[in-house]
Amino acid sequence: MKRLLGLAATTALMLTGLGTAVHARDQIQVVGSSTVFPFSASVAERFGKSTDFKEPVVEATGSGGGLKLFCAGVGEEHPDITNSSRKIKQSEIDKCTSNGVTEITEVMVGFDGIVIANSAEEGEDYDLSLKHVFLALAKQVPDAEGNLIDNPYTKWSEIDSSLPNKEIEVLGPPPTSGTRDAFVELALEGGCKQFESINALKKTNKELFKGICHTMREDGHWIDAGENDVLIVNKLVANSDALGVFGFSFLDQNEDIVKPATIDGVEPEFELIASGEYPVSRGLFFYVKNAHVGTIPGIVDYVTEFVSEEASGEDGYLVDKGLIPLEEEAHAEMADNAINLVPMSN
Repeated sequence: MKRLLGLAATTALMLTGLGTAVHARDQIQVVGSSTVFPFSASVAERFGKSTDFKEPVVEATGSGGGLKLFCAGVGEEHPDITNSSRKIKQSEIDKCTSNGVTEITEVMVGFDGIVIANSAEEGEDYDLSLKHVFLALAKQVPDAEGNLIDNPYTKWSEIDSSLPNKEIEVLGPPPTSGTRDAFVELALEGGCKQFESINALKKTNKELFKGICHTMREDGHWIDAGENDVLIVNKLVANSDALGVFGFSFLDQNEDIVKPATIDGVEPEFELIASGEYPVSRGLFFYVKNAHVGTIPGIVDYVTEFVSEEASGEDGYLVDKGLIPLEEEAHAEMADNAINLVPMSN
């Protein structure tokens, strides 16, 4: 009897495993960047309506969170695609490789600018430099003699008398966000490097340099406001003294209620971000797990829709949502690599 029960249990397990293999997930799963989310969601909706495939499930988990899920392994319990508002890090590639995710296609779909904005109706006008941003938001800053001290600034006017006499209160994304990573690298470090004594450390002590230039203050003047950029926009409307950090697309979609600060005298405008003149601009990406192609239906078709001229080209429907597209030749080359799932080199 025991042998019969054991055989029955073994058979049940085998059938369960077979059932899982036969009935593979039939809906693409996309995770990652909150900045890329609205573009990816638009593509998913169009894809679901124009093909026989189910509409992909798109979740905003943040770039870091999405890559962590993506790199966790191969199989239908893991996502097929992850969006990212920064390039994948080598440490993440190594994590993918260690978990069997060995062939990944990187797709750069366009550009984005990171803006600092506040209430359009009641907020002050801010003309900021990268140096201002560093002095306002870094955990430690140089004093008059060049010695590092805990950030003493509580008002913008204490940094520069030309700035508003308002409390420094900046809402922004958490450490898991690609927007946060890019903001720290481009804005905070950009201002940090303007201090010669600190910039010299980049050659002599890179770890110390990074620690100074990449560490946000934790005394309440910078506030982690979650991955939801729409929520940040709403909070700025409710509090006209606060500023927020988010992607250009959210500014573009909400220009009637929020207005941007200039950075080093440059407005975050479409052409100025595309040209790189706006100092806080970055590329937007998604990454495809090639091992899932042929197992999860529709991946190549979804990628083809995303990189099509109609979607991410110069006059595509994603441009209407705030995507800053690649130039025509670069877009064509990117699209060809994406459709053919050319794996990135490690």
